Amino acid sequence: MKIEHTTGIICALLAAAPSAALAQGGYPSKPVRVVVPSSAGGGTDIVARIIAPRLTERLGQQIVIENRPGAGTMIGIEVAAKSPPDGYTVLVAPSTLALNAVVFKKVPYDAARDFAPITQLVSSTSILTVHPSVPVRTVKELIAFARSRPGQMNYASAGTGTYPHMTMELFNSSAGGLKMVHIPYKGTAPAMIDLLAGHVSVMASTILTGMPQIRAGRLRPLGITSLKRSAAAPEIPTVAESGLPGFESVQWYGAAAPAQTPKEIVARLHTEMVRVLQVPEVKERFIADGTDPVGNSPEEFGRYIRDEIVKWTKVARDAGMKPE
Repeated sequence: MKIEHTTGIICALLAAAPSAALAQGGYPSKPVRVVVPSSAGGGTDIVARIIAPRLTERLGQQIVIENRPGAGTMIGIEVAAKSPPDGYTVLVAPSTLALNAVVFKKVPYDAARDFAPITQLVSSTSILTVHPSVPVRTVKELIAFARSRPGQMNYASAGTGTYPHMTMELFNSSAGGLKMVHIPYKGTAPAMIDLLAGHVSVMASTILTGMPQIRAGRLRPLGITSLKRSAAAPEIPTVAESGLPGFESVQWYGAAAPAQTPKEIVARLHTEMVRVLQVPEVKERFIADGTDPVGNSPEEFGRYIRDEIVKWTKVARDAGMKPE
């Protein structure tokens, strides 16, 4: 009986060891890999690299960023999903984490099942912009102009299923079924080039890429796509206050770990990431770039991802989009 009792105590201690080690600061004991499912220099990469140095300081281990672009971010997201759930692989991903399941038939991961949400890092609004040759200056004027020319106006996006594409489809449906034509490009840069040249008329441009062109007079802003005006461009009204009440479309970037990552590790990562977002220099940098720090709880971020899937599934259905 004594041997059995002793064995039981040892087993209990071994089971508690990981949590005890975490409580004592045992995690992390080696560098942490952050998978970014896009190329260097893109929005997701910029977000990850802004927080990485401060996160390195707080965790006491090097944050190593690994860019794994391709297949609409699905390659990198799959890499993270299939990594060991030990806290040494973290995904930093954009809205396509949720959007991919809406627009593609075969997605090699389940956003709700295969990840343990950590936090939504930032949200980034866009600006509904038109080429100066388009004779409209407000959202209401654009709606009237497009409605009078069904199938004649076109809009650019960074590709099928991307945030700019889905934002414009939401705009079309919210405005009563506008028939503006989607012109997909292989990325934001070529789409912006054609918008500036007047080959396409409209685009939902991120503040980061759109504001320099707006201030130079090369594009005309009509409305911000978030519910609140942006601190980076407070003079531009929202689409919601300009004729489409409740209209909201924001690009977001969040952090997640592979499913089954210990809750203690997720909690530690969440705590440190939120603290990084609250550092004045980090906060100011994000706001200057047109993004707003969020730092919600893992539970809140998980609900947000599920709500996003529901929202954009309806947008795709209303637009008659079929998964490719």
